[in-house]
Amino acid sequence: MPAPVLKTAAALELFHAFALIHDDVMDDSDMRRGRPSVHRAMALRHEAADGPTPGRVGIGTGNLAGDLALVWSDELLHTAGLQPAQLAAVLPLIDVTRTEIVCGQYVDLTAAGWPHAEAEVALQPARYKTAKYTFERPLHVGAALAGADGELQTALSPYALPVGESFQLRDDLLGIFGDLRQTGKSVLEDLRDAKPTMLLAVARERATARQQVLLDQLVGRCGLDEEGATRVRRVLLKTGAVNAVEA
Repeated sequence: MPAPVLKTAAALELFHAFALIHDDVMDDSDMRRGRPSVHRAMALRHEAADGPTPGRVGIGTGNLAGDLALVWSDELLHTAGLQPAQLAAVLPLIDVTRTEIVCGQYVDLTAAGWPHAEAEVALQPARYKTAKYTFERPLHVGAALAGADGELQTALSPYALPVGESFQLRDDLLGIFGDLRQTGKSVLEDLRDAKPTMLLAVARERATARQQVLLDQLVGRCGLDEEGATRVRRVLLKTGAVNAVEA
């Protein structure tokens, strides 16, 4: 792989790191890939130190770490050795990607705590927060580096967006039914935060009155334990929501 292409890919990876670090801060996530998230790790490091509270230090340094990853991403892109025409083609794509992920993160952040969202609303964060910056735009960048015209760029989107949405739907399933030892992520966090997923949207569309009451009582409860989560999982299975999302 030519060095400029490799460095551009690395710049996208740093951009991805920035997005994940900030996402964990906003979601107050304890784990990322089986280890403490950046802000949580920094809070733990400063537990015994005098000065600001560990939580405050963790959030502040998490924000700084994410910012630094974004700055390094930009620096790496501009020093990748791209030809002027390549850089001119790539930069507008990077700019729109930054805007899209901020919009997607805003939708995700403001939707938390509203588990009654309909299916189309539940898909919006998946589209803007995941599908675009993880699949669509990187494909566009690669095509631009290869000198592809606008027609090919447009043709890539109908492939990339469904793949990206599928990735998020799988992540939502793992967020409730996954194995912490394999995924490195909690199976209680999404339910405690009442994350508006397709799983919950479909379940609510099909739930009986009794099942609706159970979902209202348990989803979004900050102290939800494994027993309560198991009861919610039964509803997701019995309503066919899991099979629908799998399909």
